[in-house]
Amino acid sequence: MSPRTSVTVRRLLQGGGAVATAAVLMAGTAAACPPEPPGAQTAQAGQAGQAASEGEGTGGGRHAGHYHRATAAKAESEAIKGVRRVGGVTDAKGAISLMFIDYGHGRHKRTIMYATGEFGLKAYDVSADPRSPKLVGQLNMPGMWETEDTDYDPKRKIIYLSRDPRAFGGDTKTGESGIYVVDASKPENLRHITYVKVPAGHTTTCVNDCKYLWTGGPAKADWMPADWGGRPVWVTDVRNPARPKVFEKPIDTGRNDGKTDYTHDIQVDSDGVAWASGRGGVRGYHTSGRHYDPVAKKWRRATAYDPVPYAGGGLDEATTNSTFMHNSYRATGRTRNQAADPRRWGNGKLIYVTEETFNDGCANDGLLVIASLEGSYRGEGWRSTPQDPFRLRTVGTWGVAGKEGSDPKSLDCSAHYLDVRDGILVQSFYAQGTRFLDVRDPTNPRQVAYYRPADASSWQPYWHGKYVYVADNTRGVDVLEPTFR
Repeated sequence: MSPRTSVTVRRLLQGGGAVATAAVLMAGTAAACPPEPPGAQTAQAGQAGQAASEGEGTGGGRHAGHYHRATAAKAESEAIKGVRRVGGVTDAKGAISLMFIDYGHGRHKRTIMYATGEFGLKAYDVSADPRSPKLVGQLNMPGMWETEDTDYDPKRKIIYLSRDPRAFGGDTKTGESGIYVVDASKPENLRHITYVKVPAGHTTTCVNDCKYLWTGGPAKADWMPADWGGRPVWVTDVRNPARPKVFEKPIDTGRNDGKTDYTHDIQVDSDGVAWASGRGGVRGYHTSGRHYDPVAKKWRRATAYDPVPYAGGGLDEATTNSTFMHNSYRATGRTRNQAADPRRWGNGKLIYVTEETFNDGCANDGLLVIASLEGSYRGEGWRSTPQDPFRLRTVGTWGVAGKEGSDPKSLDCSAHYLDVRDGILVQSFYAQGTRFLDVRDPTNPRQVAYYRPADASSWQPYWHGKYVYVADNTRGVDVLEPTFR
């Protein structure tokens, strides 16, 4: 299938909106302005209500599908155990995600930490002292949203920033979405290569060695089919990064018991399987090579724009608080020893999933869910219907409510992004901080450490070297050193 665009998609991909936005991006500090101009809180509250009514992984309006820009309410006290803060940066307030890219070799090697968020993109050198990142470059994009789980090409040194339709004062119904392609070959001189409109824009993920991008979410636009519950995934060919080509036909459709719904994010495991999380569960796809297609019931070649279903499906509602799955992790191949013991639980047989939801009461918010992929390899997750639903078997769950180190007065308790190393899963829980869980026994995840500063708004943690870096939307970046071992 060639990346031709339909009349509807062409209408979206054309126009002058990208030019105006690119001007803001390239204007540097001259374009700087408060991310929330006068009246923005009121507008955002309205948009949050809109997102909540569309059911974007939330039962309430405060986060409303990641529209959570207000400063976190400060707790009465902090709670820290098993880790210590050894450094960080406060000039990255509004941070949402981080990346670590290596440059050079030998004694000339250096590592740059990139932070993305409401400010745009910032580059910090962490080579000399990983505890004290040094700002070396930036692209100013005040009002950008959301750049969650930003991805990059480590070989070509290209960063792909996903523009949500709610960026720059927009909304999900009529706002513009797309991808900014940024040349990061010189961290001190970050350069905007191009911008391409895409029908989705909440998250963007590299597949097939960053030759293609999968972009999904958020809630549907006015022009999308009435029976959709949210935006699926659109594929963009970036083999020539200066001329991205968006494929007309979306993928990961019918994900919610046959209904096309909100695909939130994609994680690619070490075997190259792309796992799409969203409303309706988590499903994995082969994107290259020849595989048996259990839905079409034939062997065929998998591509990024026509992937082959592999495994996965919905999560058991009896063990979760919603059907909205935010992101996932599968330990397999070279990472098989990072989570549960593969000798007991199998190589890649489990999937670790973030459920994100915000309901009444902390105990009803999103959980860490660990599920077995057993019984899902024959296309069951693609044939599931409301009348004959298929669900993965839950092995274990963990929620922050009532756990040691939690703020009992906070209602901001949903699970968010996670990272795994040597049997320890580190996960963000917004105002409840960053939690360290021993998941070697997946039936009983056990908290071994936590970091909850009084003003926490933890969005995404990253193992890097001997430290854990936390993108905190209120604080900036915290550098933590585990001491529990």
